[in-house]
Amino acid sequence: MPRATDPADTPPGTEADTRPSKTRLKQQSHDLQKLGQALAALSDERLSGLGLPERLHEALTEYRRTRTHEGRRRQLQYVGKLMREVDAEPLHEAVAQATLGSARDTLLLHEAERWRDALLADDEAMTRWLQAHADCDAQRLRSLVRAARREAALPPEQRNPRSHRELFQFIRPLLTEASA
Repeated sequence: MPRATDPADTPPGTEADTRPSKTRLKQQSHDLQKLGQALAALSDERLSGLGLPERLHEALTEYRRTRTHEGRRRQLQYVGKLMREVDAEPLHEAVAQATLGSARDTLLLHEAERWRDALLADDEAMTRWLQAHADCDAQRLRSLVRAARREAALPPEQRNPRSHRELFQFIRPLLTEASA
């Protein structure tokens, strides 16, 4: 009896018709390995909080410790194998949340830098800042802006970026509170 190798020759509804292709299985395996690699990049606290099976947690820890290319590749394959036994959706969400948190922090830093530059550039920015952040210590803010402007007026070899940093450190927590 000849074997049906062409998918068109297989009757609909048979096992060969419904099972995923070899290419699809390999793609799923690679996706799980990529997810495992992203999990290994998470901090220890986040990784512990995911409630992973002990074998998978140990495999991820071992992957972090492995330094050779071939060793990491093989360990990642093992991690992918262990990940087949775990529901991957919560793990995808955890990785996305960690990535989103990092991006959110970066955006806050850039916003604080923009505000600092605007405050140093003109007094209108001071008015906008005080309207947006009424709970801010206006006297301290004015003092920090004056000091940073004085510092910026000095020749480059005499500048000390201390006032710029202090102004930034004053602005950043207020932006963090406002975003939360």
